[in-house]
Amino acid sequence: MLDWSQITTVLLDMDGTILDLHFDNQFWLEHMPKKISEKQKIDLEQAKNQLISHYHQVAGTIDWYCLDYWAEQTKLPILTLKRELQHLIQLRTDADEFLTALKTSGREVILVTNAHPDSLALKIERTNLDKYFDVLYSTHEFGVTKESQLLWQRLQSKQPFKLENTLFVDDSLPILQSAKNFGIKHLLAITNPDSKKADNIITDFPAINDYRVLTKAILATPCQR
Repeated sequence: MLDWSQITTVLLDMDGTILDLHFDNQFWLEHMPKKISEKQKIDLEQAKNQLISHYHQVAGTIDWYCLDYWAEQTKLPILTLKRELQHLIQLRTDADEFLTALKTSGREVILVTNAHPDSLALKIERTNLDKYFDVLYSTHEFGVTKESQLLWQRLQSKQPFKLENTLFVDDSLPILQSAKNFGIKHLLAITNPDSKKADNIITDFPAINDYRVLTKAILATPCQR
């Protein structure tokens, strides 16, 4: 599936790719509507429909991922509310072995997440995921999301990587397509971002539901950089 002899840099998404997306789905699709329902004294289904409609309006933009934006829009303390569910924040069960193998193999491992810096900080606090990475980036630092070609340009300018020697892993098809359009050669999709939901069917990109199938090949092909 992947030619590890050609891969020296690995760019990884966070939510759904390294961390179980169950936390985020529960927060945005269940916890937030409940809080909106309580605050506005409206029916829970009405609150859900209201929020989902708003989500669609800003999907893929920096606002969608911005805790400050949602705090302003909802008049709710978003980070405080996230902490109410923080026990759900966890690494994917296959992530530790995969990330450890990447680090052992000598490859450059970089986190590139659309998550707000405060959300990233909370998840580092809960999982210590930063220990696996050479550097971690929130796209808020660049002012645009991974859906935009500008992000890749700005990221490559700050953190140079060779397109032909880079692997990018994500659970979002639009984001994978954006990376492909930029010219990143090696792409991998995750079919099971949320451990509580069925796998997605993905045919547009190479796709897996368990990183452990890659471990042997990664370690058998160490990288000199």
